[in-house]
Amino acid sequence: MSGPVWRFFRKTLLCACGAVLPLAAQPAKPQPEGAMPAPVLKPGEGLALALEGGDIRTFGEGRAVSPMGGLAKLVWLRVEGSTWSTGNAKFRCQGAAGSLTCRNPPGHGNLTLAMALEEDCDQAFLAWIAEARTRWVTDFGPEVAWYRVAEVFEPFLGRRLPANASLPVFSTPWVGDGELLRTSPEGFLQWLLQPENAEVAAFGRRTLAGTWVEVSALFGKENWWFKTATASVPGVPGATSAWVAGGRGSTLVVLHIPRGKGKPEALARLREILGLKP
Repeated sequence: MSGPVWRFFRKTLLCACGAVLPLAAQPAKPQPEGAMPAPVLKPGEGLALALEGGDIRTFGEGRAVSPMGGLAKLVWLRVEGSTWSTGNAKFRCQGAAGSLTCRNPPGHGNLTLAMALEEDCDQAFLAWIAEARTRWVTDFGPEVAWYRVAEVFEPFLGRRLPANASLPVFSTPWVGDGELLRTSPEGFLQWLLQPENAEVAAFGRRTLAGTWVEVSALFGKENWWFKTATASVPGVPGATSAWVAGGRGSTLVVLHIPRGKGKPEALARLREILGLKP
C-alpha cells in the first residue's frame, strides 16, 4: 500500500491505535506538514472526503450534481431505518413483482436489511416503504406523513416536485431510479455529516463494515464500510454511472465515477484511491 493519499489517511486514522506500517519509498515530492495531497482522479470522477472534525475536501468533479441512484436507500434509513432494523425486516426477492423486474433476473433470494443494501435491491426497499406508508397514514395522516418524508429528501429533490405535492405511492424513482433525486459527492457528504443523520453512518459501521473490504487484520477491529450504487445518466437512456459512500470511524468518503462504470469498478477505484488492498 502506498501513495500520498494513503500516507495522509494513515496519519489521520491510525495515530490513535499506534500502528506503524512499513511504506515503500515514494517518488512524489514531499508535502508540507499537515497538507492534504490531492488524489489522482480519472476524467469525470468526483471525490469528497470528510476527516476528523468534519473538514470536507473535494477533488475532481466533487461538486458536480448528478442522479444519486441507489444512494437514496441510505436516505430511507434516515426515515425508517431504526424501525426496519429493530423489526428485523426481511424480504424475498424472486426477480419480478408486478411490472417491476429486478436487475438480477433470478432475484436476490431472501434478504435482510443489510443484504438489501449490499445488493441495492429496489424490490425489497419498495416493499418495506409501502408497508411504512400504510402505517404512517394510519398513525399520522397523509399530510404529516408527507411532511416527514419531504423534509428528509428535500436536499435531493430540488424543485422537481410541484409546490402542492402530496404523499405519493412511492415507486422506483424514490429508491434511485431515473433523475428525481440528485446530489454531488460533496452534497451527500454534507448530508451524512449533519447530526440528525448520524444514525445512517452508524448503521453502515454496524452492518456493512467488512462486507467489501477486509482490513481488520491490519488496522484492528473497526473496518471500512461501503455502500455501492448505480445511477442513470441524464439524456442517455440505459447508460449508468456509479457511486460509493462509506467510512471508517469518523472519516467519511463519497466517490462518483462517470458513464459506463459499474458498482464493482467504482469500489475498486475507491480502494485504489485510499490505498486499500485490492
